[in-house]
Amino acid sequence: MSLVNFRDPALLGDPDGRRVRPGVLYRSAQPFPAADAATVAQLRACDIRTIVDLRDTFETDPADWAAAEAAGIAVVAAPVNPATDGLAERMRTMTTAADLGHFYVLMAESAPAAVVAAVEAAARPGAVLLHCAAGKDRTGLLTALLLDLLDVPADRIVADYVRTADALPEIFAGLAERHRTALNGHRDVTIPAPLLQAPAEAMAVFLDQVRTRHGGAASFLPACGVTPEILTAFLAKAAAEAGHGLIGAQVML
Repeated sequence: MSLVNFRDPALLGDPDGRRVRPGVLYRSAQPFPAADAATVAQLRACDIRTIVDLRDTFETDPADWAAAEAAGIAVVAAPVNPATDGLAERMRTMTTAADLGHFYVLMAESAPAAVVAAVEAAARPGAVLLHCAAGKDRTGLLTALLLDLLDVPADRIVADYVRTADALPEIFAGLAERHRTALNGHRDVTIPAPLLQAPAEAMAVFLDQVRTRHGGAASFLPACGVTPEILTAFLAKAAAEAGHGLIGAQVML
């Protein structure tokens, strides 16, 4: 099957092509039920040579990307666990879109190794695909950080994030089928309402907080451990020529 929630964020985040090269960075949900020949054809058509899997190990199955790996496409594990002790209580008490945005900040701050692995993979030759389970939360925050690094305006980053709302019914159907057996006997599980949506305010709050707390992606990514060499390589690959020099100078400050 073709990937659900699959898109190039540059097409909406930077429609004029002034900041981001199209065809470099893609995002999606996980494969449902697993990658097959159609999935591999979709990846190859976009020159995707690297997949970054942001799911934690308990969410994955070796079959998920077996067909892609057999076709020579690299899969990089960059696990972010949103249910760790430090995040679980914040997830349970989440009620608003702003809460979700703050939760995204905590997730990003709690997983510097995953952030580094994702950015390093994004700097590799060829296009890269970022994904988690739904392609909304972990994928959304990593995509937002890379677009912010490329100086894409916040409202454009938010607009790309919100597009996931159109795919949520199909995503939830796929996740329900995948986890049907695991959920049997756990019908009292309550998912906070904001996690079932893709509200604009959540991403707006995330971007605002990253800038307020860390000075934006250009400062946050090095603080996580992303090296100047990797940042330079990613910018050389992903930044449109018109904005490359300015963005590169900003990162090196």
